[in-house]
Amino acid sequence: MKRLSTIFLAVLLLAGLFPAAAVGEDAGLSLSCPSAILMEKETGTILYEQDAHQKLEPASVTKIMTLLLVMEAVDSGRIALDDTVTVSAYAAGMGGSQVYLKEGEQMSVAEMIKCVTVVSGNDCAVALAEHLAGSEGAFVSLMNQRAQELGMADTTFLNCTGLPAQGHQTSAHDIALMSRELILNHPSIREYTTIWMDSIRNGAFGLTNTNRLIRFYQGATGLKTGSTDSALYCMSATAERDGMELIAVVMKAPTTAQRFDDAKALLDYGFANYALVDVYPDAPLAPVDVLLGTVEQVQPQLNRDCRLLVRKGEESQVTTQLTVAQDVEAPVDQGQILGQMEVYVGGELRDTIPIVSAQQVDRLTVPGIFGQLLRQLLMAR
Repeated sequence: MKRLSTIFLAVLLLAGLFPAAAVGEDAGLSLSCPSAILMEKETGTILYEQDAHQKLEPASVTKIMTLLLVMEAVDSGRIALDDTVTVSAYAAGMGGSQVYLKEGEQMSVAEMIKCVTVVSGNDCAVALAEHLAGSEGAFVSLMNQRAQELGMADTTFLNCTGLPAQGHQTSAHDIALMSRELILNHPSIREYTTIWMDSIRNGAFGLTNTNRLIRFYQGATGLKTGSTDSALYCMSATAERDGMELIAVVMKAPTTAQRFDDAKALLDYGFANYALVDVYPDAPLAPVDVLLGTVEQVQPQLNRDCRLLVRKGEESQVTTQLTVAQDVEAPVDQGQILGQMEVYVGGELRDTIPIVSAQQVDRLTVPGIFGQLLRQLLMAR
């Protein structure tokens, strides 16, 4: 049985090495931008792409990586949202979008995150970078390291703001990767990215989100806009409907209006054509007999939840096939593989979920075996 468990595990690990295939590439979308991608958050499946690996300037969409590193530090406890950040002369001197920080001014991490997400404050982005890493240069090294870890092969960061710099570049594909990492593993960022209007400095300085989809697109959740004279108009737009969140990246759109139109077209396509469905076994998982165990049966359970991305209309074609051991010899480890559930869509295998033991079962000792036999004899009388 243990050998069978090892084989199951090896097959599943090998399957995980291969990324989800892109689908829906022939969607008939007419976009103004030269490069774009649409990705589903939970599975990471690419639903549409158009020259998605073209290396382009990201402008302030760069700040998604800045926010990712900050949120990782917050969620790991290295910094706190109520920590006070003191503004350096260098941070205060940033041009472009800003909230006009003054040297020596103090603001909480939370307020600075709000300024970065809502109005793309370059001064706040640099102040956060310095607070976390000591200098913008050290922080940029962390940005590039994290990009490598995420598989962002098209990306080189030279600053944490997206201000123009020769060689500072990424791609729609890579932006989708870091956007997914941020919203999937740090969902509290939504508290900031969904703000339409707010203020800082006790109401003295108003903030209005540069991402107008937050106000005018159903289900919009974020994420970040960017524009410069050379990058033109870029954005990573996220939205959620019916439990499915999509990431639409638009690069180098000619105008700000076309940027938003392209993002909406991508999101509309995704929501119109795809759905996430929860998959469960067709029948309850029956207990598995345990041979020579301190208990006679062990309860099997799915090793993980199964959420499957399907085309609209395919929901009724989702079926499951269970393979579960009839019995297992003790000792049984908690989490030991007892079988698998195969998930099919229209006869095509789409996922395989291990079925594992819900508990540990120790092996009977020799006295325990005799005791069990004695009990059975007494009960037979």
